[in-house]
Order: sequence, then C-alpha cells, then structure tokens
Amino acid sequence: MLAGFGIIAFRDPCGIRPVGMAVRNVGGGEAKDYLFASESVVADAAGFTHWEDVRAGEAIIITRTSVSRRVLVPDKTFAPDIFEWVYFARPDSVLDGVSVYRSRMAMGDLLAEEVRRVLETKKIDVDVVIPVPDTSRVAALNLAQKLGVPYREGFVKNRYVDRTFIMPGQQMRRKNVRRKLNAMALEFSGKSVLIVDDSIVRGTTSKEIIQMAKDVGARKVILASCAPPIRYCNVYGIDMPSRQDLVAYHRTPSQIAEALGADLVIYQTLQDLIHSVQQFNPKLRDFDCSVFTGEYVTGDIDEPYLAWVEESRSEKLRLAAPSSNGVSPAGSTLTNGVRINGTMGNLTATLKMLSAKEEEEEMQRREIMASCSGPMNGADDIVGLHNTFKVGSM
Repeated sequence: MLAGFGIIAFRDPCGIRPVGMAVRNVGGGEAKDYLFASESVVADAAGFTHWEDVRAGEAIIITRTSVSRRVLVPDKTFAPDIFEWVYFARPDSVLDGVSVYRSRMAMGDLLAEEVRRVLETKKIDVDVVIPVPDTSRVAALNLAQKLGVPYREGFVKNRYVDRTFIMPGQQMRRKNVRRKLNAMALEFSGKSVLIVDDSIVRGTTSKEIIQMAKDVGARKVILASCAPPIRYCNVYGIDMPSRQDLVAYHRTPSQIAEALGADLVIYQTLQDLIHSVQQFNPKLRDFDCSVFTGEYVTGDIDEPYLAWVEESRSEKLRLAAPSSNGVSPAGSTLTNGVRINGTMGNLTATLKMLSAKEEEEEMQRREIMASCSGPMNGADDIVGLHNTFKVGSM
C-alpha cells in the first residue's frame, strides 16, 4: 500500500504463494472497496465478494480512479505450493479454485487406502483413529469412515500455546508439546491406536505425542501422515528447518518409526497427495513439492544457496543472521551465499555460550502469557481501542 497513491499487489511468477482479490460495494452506490489476502476466508469474514485469485506473475494496481492489471512475467510454470492445502491454509478457504476442506477430505480417503494396504501386509489391527488437532481432523474423520474404525478425539488442545514447529529451541518445542496437548486415557488405554497428523516435520511433536499415548496406556501406536516424508527445506517463504533437522532426512519409514518411538509410520504417497488437490481443479497441472522431492520449480536453487539458507536458519545462528550489507556478525562477508574471508570458529564458540538458561527464561515468559488468557484486573476495559489510545488518558 502506497500512501496517497493506492494498493499494488503482485504474485510470484510461478504462483507458489497464494494471493487473491475481492470487492465490496460502499453505501449502495458505484464506489467499491478492494481487498487483497492470501486466503479467501479473509474476504468472507470482512463482507467482501467476488473473490478472484491473482494470476502467476500478475501485478494489480488500484488507485482511487482506476484498476490496472497486467501479467508481467508470462510463460512460467504455474506451480502453487501443495503444502498450503496440507497445513497452512484454513479449511474454510478456497485456493486457486480448490476448497481446502474438500482436498483434506480427499487426503483422508486416499490415505485410508494406503493405511489399509500396509496394515494388511503387517497383519495389524487398529481399534480407534485419533487426530492430532487441529489441521488433521478433516482427513482423520474421512480415513476412519473409509476404514470402518471408530473416530475419537483423544487429544485436547490448549489454545494458548504457540505452534511448536516454529519455536526457536528444541527444548522449548519439546516442553510445549505437552503444554499444547493433553491425552485422555479413556480413549487410549489398552487400545491399538492409529494417530493421524497432517505432516511430520522435525518429529519433535510426533515423538512426544506418541509417548503421551503410551503413557496413558496405548497398547500399540501407529502414526499416519497426510503428507509424504518431508526431507528438504523450503526456500519460498516458509521458515522450515534445515535438512539435517528433518526426521525423514536420509531415513526410511521404519527408521523414522524407530526414531519417533512408534510401532509403525505410514505416509501418504506423493501421487495421492497431488491427486487429492488436482481432482478439484484439473487446470492445476503442477505443484511445488520441493519439501518432498528436493526439486525446486524456479530452477535456480543450487547446493551453495541451500547451504547458506540452512546455516542462516540453524538454531543458534538465528541471532547472527547476516545484515543487509552482506556482513555477518562474525566479520566475514557473504557473496552469492558463500562465506569468504572468515571462519565460523569464533562465532560457533560464542554461540555455544548461549545456554539453556535463555531458553528457560523464554519458556517462563510464555507460561506467564498463557496463564493470562482471560480478562485481567479490568484490562478488558481497553481491549479493541485504536493504537493512538494512551492509558494515562483514562
């Protein structure tokens, strides 16, 4: 948004990240409001209609007097990120003509066929299907119906704890899993349980969830993922961990099951995942599946760049990210993602001094925030006031 001019929206040339436009009539006349958002649910909530996806490589400029549209980068492969349907988007959104809710129903149906095949091969029976809330609920329900197995809500979610896979420390992620979820023994005790999750990234959450199920008496724990094994990092706007931090990197499903403490891990096939989205819009011929395949649709991602991305995202190097002038805090420079004229020795030694104490302090801060989830001593009196409001003016 440019003050005094208007709004400019642009979608990347391959359409990897979603963005759309909607309009709203003002005062019953010809005047209109315009809205841009990554998901259609935003337009629904704000009373906008005529949602339209911005085309790949298209720029839209809206001023007080006109709406201008132009495709600036044509002839690129249109390949939206399939992980948007798996996890990122809300189920009541529609992305590129595909309902997220319907696609997740299809993921559950197709995953059920793979689960049935594997369980018959292993001669394993399951007593109950339990989702990991919230994004896997839709798929888990359809999977249970397909298998003819009871569906139960075995985990209760604490809504005041942050997402764990984006937390900065391993210890913090591990502790917050048990703060985020509570297992009900009634649904686990003495049962062979099939737990359904949308995906498995680091494995931190999955490992703790499996252990929680065993702690309350589960006889056998099978984990099913609506997405294929995630073995590569994302470089298109999603801060996923490095390849070495991904539980599926250089591991087979049986090795992953051993690492997570599960009796069995079953993954959706990539072909089925693509079909679960594509069947609702056959015009979507390609998808960015780089986190599963390591093949990046833009064609300009090489190993030195990936190494630089992973270095900058590593657990302790977050605090030492390179500045805009290309000089890192260690005194070395970065050229095309390759470090020159310096070593990481001093930086590594310094960062090792960042002890678990800092992480524990952050945990305590988050606990205080989580415990203050309701109105506090009249604080609700100022909720919703605009950002120019001063407390001292009351």
